[in-house]
Parts: sequence; C-alpha cells; structure tokens
Amino acid sequence: MRMSRRTLLAAGTAAAALTPLAAKVAEQGGHSLRTGFERLQADGYATLQGRRLGIVTNPTGITRDVRHIVDVMHADDRVNLVAVFGPEHGFRGTAQAGGSEGRYDDPATGLPVYDTYLKNGRPLADIFTASGVDTVVFDIQDVGARFYTYIWTLYDCMEAAQLAGKHFVVLDRPNPVTGRAAQGPVLHKEFATFVGRQPIAQAHGMTVAELARLFNEEFLAAPVALDTVLMSGWKRSDFYDASGLPWVPPSPNMPTADTALVYSGTCLFEGTNLSEGRGTTRPFELLGADGIDGRWALEAGRLGLPGVHFREAYFAPTFSKFQGKTIGGVQIHVHDRAAYDPVRTGIALLVTAKKVWSGFTWRSDNWIDKLTGSTLVRTMIDAGATVDEIVAAWQDELKAFQRVRKDYLLYG
Repeated sequence: MRMSRRTLLAAGTAAAALTPLAAKVAEQGGHSLRTGFERLQADGYATLQGRRLGIVTNPTGITRDVRHIVDVMHADDRVNLVAVFGPEHGFRGTAQAGGSEGRYDDPATGLPVYDTYLKNGRPLADIFTASGVDTVVFDIQDVGARFYTYIWTLYDCMEAAQLAGKHFVVLDRPNPVTGRAAQGPVLHKEFATFVGRQPIAQAHGMTVAELARLFNEEFLAAPVALDTVLMSGWKRSDFYDASGLPWVPPSPNMPTADTALVYSGTCLFEGTNLSEGRGTTRPFELLGADGIDGRWALEAGRLGLPGVHFREAYFAPTFSKFQGKTIGGVQIHVHDRAAYDPVRTGIALLVTAKKVWSGFTWRSDNWIDKLTGSTLVRTMIDAGATVDEIVAAWQDELKAFQRVRKDYLLYG
C-alpha cells in the first residue's frame, strides 16, 4: 500500500457541524443517532452551499419518516440538486440482481437519472461531466460485506469524480452488523471484480464514510476532493435496531437487517450449486438443494459454532436455483448476535454441505474465488481441510488489513 496521504485528507475532509438547531431537533425527536443526511439537513446544508449536486443513491436514502432524500432536497430552495445517479437495482429500486433502471427522467421530481451500474473510470467520469454537476453526493445503506456491490459503486464513483474534477461528499449511515471487527479472508488483487475491487476483508466492519477515506488514501491512483458528513450517536457495537431507523431493503434479496447479519458468510453459496435462498422469504438464511436432508443440520450443529443454531428445513424457491421445486437444507437461527461469526459459519456450512451431500459442486466459473478473494477457500475445502484450518490460513492477511483499517475508524 502507498505512503499515507492522511494529512492531505484531513485538510480536505469536513464533517457537518452540530449546530444548536440540530441539537434541538435531536432532543425533540428523542433519537440519539443521526445519520449524515440528518446532520447535513439540520445544519442548513452548509456543506453543500452553492454547489450543483448529483446524488448517488437508491431506496435506502431516506429520512427517519421514510421520505426519500432526493424528494426532500429537490423541494428545498437551499439545495441545487440537478441529477441523480442510480446503482445496481436502480435509484427507485425497480430492478432485480444484476440489473438497473437505465437513463430516464424521474417522474416524481423531473430530475434526470443516470445509470452507473457496471460503469467506471472514464465512461463514468463522462457521465458526471455530461450531467452538469460539480459535486457528487453518495448516500446508500451498506450491509458490511465486501461483495455487496454498493461499496464498489462508491469506489468507482470516487475514482470517476476525481477524473472529472468533481467534489465528492459521503453521507454516512450505520453498518447494520456493527463495526466491531473485520472478519474473513482479504481479497487478492488478481481476483478483483465488481464484487471486490480492492484488498479488504470479507466482512470489513466499517461504515461507508470510513471506507471512503480508506479508498481515497490507500487505493485511488489520485485522491478525490472528499468531504464526509458523519453520524452522531453511533457506536461500533451497535446493531441496526439500536439506530431507531426504519429498514429499507438495499436490494430485493436483503429484506431485513437479519439478512445482513448472515449475508457476509452465506452469500458464499452463490459460488455453489446449492440455493442461497433467493426466491424465498428468508434469502441467505435458508440454504439447500435437491437431495439434501436432515443430516446437514445435524453435522453443522455438531461443530458447536457460537451464537447460532441450524434447523432442518424444506422450501421451494419461487425463482433462481431450483425454482418451483421443494428442496431440503438448513435454516440459520442466530440466537446470540454478539457471539456469532458469520464468515466462520459460512465456511462451516460449505465444509459440512460437501461432507453430507454427494451432489455438491462449485459453480463452473469458480465464482467462489471471486467471493472469497482467492483460491484458498475452494482449494482447502476440496483438500478436506477443517473449518479451523481454513480460518487460520487467512489470519496473517486479515491482521495486515486490520492494521490499515484502524487508521480510518471514525467512531468509538
């Protein structure tokens, strides 16, 4: 990693100040946590005064009373909002996984909406230039996993904003699964894709503002002019329900904050021929395949993994793998969130699935390597390694990432 640019960033990065008006709003509302947008609005949008704004957001960019921030800012004379940029699934969230909404004019506001999905570098910079903005604002709820694409939308937009000579502002929101620790393997650069652009841990344990600062100093070829508007009242040990904020699914298969809790481990099943629960009411909590029975839940239960129980389950996905077919598998029941390790649990379920089900295979394109960040997990499981051996194998790289990560943590 390159020589530190922290001193340069410190000079160019500002958090919205807590004004008497903001303090009064917080006191009257009774909410100890305020998002980056809430602080920005309470401060009269001072950070954005005089700027032509474009916002990268999706349905999670909401106020506490579930109004979308684009609608709120468009109606406010203090804000010059001229464009919206939609990520995967789209600005208003009408597209499924692997889709977007394309270029259109938003019926509610009349604002032009530009599609950023799978665009980066100069083509994305050209979109920012064509939109007429001088400042790009980012406000999307993340879920804490390296392979959740919105953090790479953040990265790509930061890079493109720098190329286009635009200012970049990140409005922070909670990491719903806490920011206590980084967990899991670290991406190797030769496996970089849109589900992992840079070498961070599988469960990064950071907020989007923290990631933005890390990206700016450690990974971008040249830093973008960056401001971050931080939350107040968020603690690293807080799960999402402590925020008092409504949960809006960041994507169609992330229906609850409970989904986010398991996702950084069980999304690995996308790299196998098993269902990861898409097409059910409990995606990533239900896992299974045709021919699996109760032996899987029993085998996983014998490992004594902390904070979780496994229940034999049968379900029929309405789309995706095994559509319309009743299959067997497990449902994950997390009973102690503080003790639960989602990545170790995901590895354990892969190991035990391969042990009890003769039909187990990896996806033919080795997508598991893109999700885990290297060949390590796949090859060790194929070689018969134990869960403890696999987890031990990535510890040196994880510790190296943790040393970098700690310099960018903004909350206690």
